[in-house]
Amino acid sequence: MNNLSFSELCCLFCCPPCPGKIASKLAFLPPDPTYTLMCDESGSRRHLNLSERADWQYSSREKDAIECFMTRTSKGNRIACMFVRCSPNAKYTLLFSHGNAVDLGQMSSFYIGLGLGSRINCNIFSYDYSGYGASSGKPTEKNLYADIDAAWVALRTRYGIRPENVIIYGQSIGTVPSVDLAARYESAAVILHSPLTSGMRVAFPDTKKTYCFDAFPNIDKISKITSPVLIIHGTEDEVIDFSHGLALFERCQRPVEPLWVEGAGHNDVELYGQYLERLKQFVSQELVNL
Repeated sequence: MNNLSFSELCCLFCCPPCPGKIASKLAFLPPDPTYTLMCDESGSRRHLNLSERADWQYSSREKDAIECFMTRTSKGNRIACMFVRCSPNAKYTLLFSHGNAVDLGQMSSFYIGLGLGSRINCNIFSYDYSGYGASSGKPTEKNLYADIDAAWVALRTRYGIRPENVIIYGQSIGTVPSVDLAARYESAAVILHSPLTSGMRVAFPDTKKTYCFDAFPNIDKISKITSPVLIIHGTEDEVIDFSHGLALFERCQRPVEPLWVEGAGHNDVELYGQYLERLKQFVSQELVNL
């Protein structure tokens, strides 16, 4: 989230239209796009074309495992979607909502280059928020919810994946649409990676209640989630304090053992060995018995 002065924060929270300004100023930092989507000769399929700014370049075989397409949201925006077939016998698919200052081009290195899906035996469906990557429109809180709704519908209708085989995964700002969706639809499980309780609580840590102008009120929605919830948070998170993860954990209906990564910050949790180990255990062992 951006570093704003106290006076700027006061202006955001006191001057209408507050929620939209809070969201855009504190949360959204879309990078310059790192990819384009190129149509094939038939025009029915799009291919991921990475720019030099992307973190990883792929072989033809790896690219064949990626299917990209555009879908329209209820707000009229067209968002870019990516389905990565990581494992031929995967029972679950992650519906992955990524963090702030990245797009699908950069995240694909995490999905494929570093092998998240293959290591935990899950396929991955991800998408870019409105105003990110190849997606049209502007990033706003309302668009964020419309974006994940469109992704959820596309995952179910285009690929025929049932809710009981979907794990809703949100990272950082991506926990906002993930919590909102999971509070309305049951799924196999929910994973919240470096989550926030609300926008105002990030800006003003001493905030004790949710005001009508607060943005991203995960703290008020998480208790409505009936699926199992795994929360992952670094204890030295310098962007979203570790206390946010603890507060959300305490509000869960069906929490599983969380992963508090000792010494990890906001952007390096996945570099710690216990991150993948915890995900493997959760997917391959715990979900079977829940």
